[in-house]
Amino acid sequence: MISPEGLKEIDLAVAKYPAGHQQSAVIAALAIAQRERGWLLPELMQFVADYLKIPAIAVQEVATFYNMYETKSVGKYKITLCTNLPCELGGAEEIAEYLKQKLGIDFGETTPDGKFTLKEGECFGACGDAPVVLLNNHRMCSFMSREKIDQLLEELSK
Repeated sequence: MISPEGLKEIDLAVAKYPAGHQQSAVIAALAIAQRERGWLLPELMQFVADYLKIPAIAVQEVATFYNMYETKSVGKYKITLCTNLPCELGGAEEIAEYLKQKLGIDFGETTPDGKFTLKEGECFGACGDAPVVLLNNHRMCSFMSREKIDQLLEELSK
């Protein structure tokens, strides 16, 4: 379920902890699994638990606690807009409406072609760059405007 390269990355994460404490690597293992598969389907979480030799519930607890993990299918591109106060004051509400209109979906939905999922997020720690979008949990886009949204969507549509 995870590529040999991904398993090597998980092994490196496990190696950072003392023997018998492989559960400490569950956050890294889930991030690797999600990066490869797009979301954490139940069979993938079970695979991670088996690979780390820990109870499945220990994996599920982490996957359902942190909002960076997706336990339901998402689009190829997950666009998360910060809607915390500094971003709201910086124009996030207008950007949210523009994104919804451009994509034809609301927060928590995925476009019919499976390409985009739109999510609300809490503070990304870049309040001075408001409004901020996080793409697939890895790429932060700052000072978002209608023009920057258009550029981002055009880039991702290629």
